[in-house]
Amino acid sequence: MATYTTRRDLLKAGVGSGVALLVSWGRLGAQPGPLIERPIPSTGERVPVIGVGTARRWEAVTTPAERALLREVLRQFAERGGKVIDTAPSYGTAEAVVGDLVADLGVRASLFLATKVGATGRQAGIEQIEASFRRLRTSRIDLVAVHNLRDTATQLQTLRELKQAGRVRYVGTTTSSPRQYPKFERTMRTGTLDFIQVDYALDSRGAAATILPLAADRGMAVMINLPFGRGRLFRAVQGRALPPWASDFDCASWAQFFLKYIVSHPAVTCCVPGTSKVEHLLDNLGAAQGRLPDAAARRRMEDFIDRL
Repeated sequence: MATYTTRRDLLKAGVGSGVALLVSWGRLGAQPGPLIERPIPSTGERVPVIGVGTARRWEAVTTPAERALLREVLRQFAERGGKVIDTAPSYGTAEAVVGDLVADLGVRASLFLATKVGATGRQAGIEQIEASFRRLRTSRIDLVAVHNLRDTATQLQTLRELKQAGRVRYVGTTTSSPRQYPKFERTMRTGTLDFIQVDYALDSRGAAATILPLAADRGMAVMINLPFGRGRLFRAVQGRALPPWASDFDCASWAQFFLKYIVSHPAVTCCVPGTSKVEHLLDNLGAAQGRLPDAAARRRMEDFIDRL
């Protein structure tokens, strides 16, 4: 994802060039009212299409000031109807910070906490999962997924046992690398999963070829990571105004342009952009409101990006 300065500068550039953007962050982002939700196929439970990711931005939180900023992100996220928070043991301080702040705010019941297991071996996996329970300060985790296919069969067996015991609500597996797609697809075809998590962005659409349709066919919820293409998309549009036709699907910023493309895919359940600033949270949640691009608009968005 682009840095805070880059993202803010893009918005300022859009306003300065006469694009019909709203000036303040509060008006630019999420408005009062419900967020677009999608069902989790295995149960029908509904979650908003935009969540919060904690990779990198939550990994080295050491000061009260840093915690205060993240606390406000989570406070406003929960207040505005957000639910899904995605983290992992490998994300440094992220799990512990999420657990502490959620407990401090008293909002655990309204949230959907997702984490991962990235250990090798049954005992190591159990120990890592138990540590996640302690750091997240919860007796039940909504989703635990095998991280990047690490010892998948062993860890899925443990996760299914925990699901049977009622300690984990959903199980799944994740990837963020196209190199893993063939193995990822085999895992999807040979096992029952509630969720998959995969990278997908307007400039990196490989998952749409087989993984997203397969998830739909297999009744698996889809969580999307890396929705901004590791910052590539913000860099590609720097200095450019939003195309005027973006208003056809209630899009007021580049972040919303990129996110609305993702969550308009019918197989996508939710997207978890890395979020550590309230300004970004409000902008991102704006993508979960209003109209979404239809099939023709999605093709137009692809063509626009491909031509840059």
